[in-house]
Amino acid sequence: MEYTQLGRTGLQVSRLCLGTMNFGPFTDEAESYAIMDQALEMGINFFDTANVYGWKLGEGVTEQIIGRWFAQGGGRREKTIIATKVYGRMGEWPNQSRLSALHIKRACEESLRRLQTDTIDLYQMHHIDRNTPWEEIWQAMEQLVREGKVLYVGSSNFAGWHIAQANEAAKARHFMGLVSEQSLYNLNARMVELEVLPACLHYGLGMIPWSPLAGGLLGGVLQKIESGRRTNERLQKEIEKRRPQLEQWEAFCAEMGEQPADVALAWLLHQKGVTAPIIGPRTMAQLTGSTRALEIRLGEAELAKLDEIWPGPGGPAPEAYAW
Repeated sequence: MEYTQLGRTGLQVSRLCLGTMNFGPFTDEAESYAIMDQALEMGINFFDTANVYGWKLGEGVTEQIIGRWFAQGGGRREKTIIATKVYGRMGEWPNQSRLSALHIKRACEESLRRLQTDTIDLYQMHHIDRNTPWEEIWQAMEQLVREGKVLYVGSSNFAGWHIAQANEAAKARHFMGLVSEQSLYNLNARMVELEVLPACLHYGLGMIPWSPLAGGLLGGVLQKIESGRRTNERLQKEIEKRRPQLEQWEAFCAEMGEQPADVALAWLLHQKGVTAPIIGPRTMAQLTGSTRALEIRLGEAELAKLDEIWPGPGGPAPEAYAW
């Protein structure tokens, strides 16, 4: 396994991040334990979750599974950098969602209880809250850091100007501010290259891409259909919309002698500012196959070909659309 620093911090994290969103809804508890054990065995020390995962209102199903896994001991908690999130609705009453100081405090304490730990290593705001001032958000986060309940603060699904706003407000308070941003980023979704990635690079945030395989679109979907695999309606519409690109993509990967999923992950690992794509395995096989991406080296010719098949916005703003 390869490791890198998370943004401008001294924290060392694996170049692949284990996403746990499938734990509970699609992967049962025993298999989830086995996947997490195997991840540590492979050297993956960076796990990502959220209080809403499990999708049962207020229950934090996935956090509970991770907490019971930590409780087995054996150094599981000590080896793991655990990241979770706050923002989503955790109940029907007011103040049980978003980023008020009240909800941040309560949501953090509830996540700590479910995770059966004293500290959240990376506490991420799951979305921007335009109704709560930064003074309130940072005051709440500073208190959690002082109490030792949170070590680092990150964001998810922020625009570039939100990152600037947040970190300038933190700077005025002599607080470290955001150290990471978790964004939708893959070969088929490159909008973050306009302003989010430049903001991350400027402020020293590690980029943590979610959906690196575009919901399965980049994972050799045409090959799977040919072998008789069925796809859901949403994915089928995307396939028909992008079939010429997908044909070029899968042919390119075949020429390389690599699996499309591995090349898609490798491409992200070659992008400046990317810390660790989130892999979200449902099965052990999906986990163990992912490390091949770390070994794939893409030269200028391969990267240029991928830009041709999956064109981005043209670089950072404003040059991407002006001069």
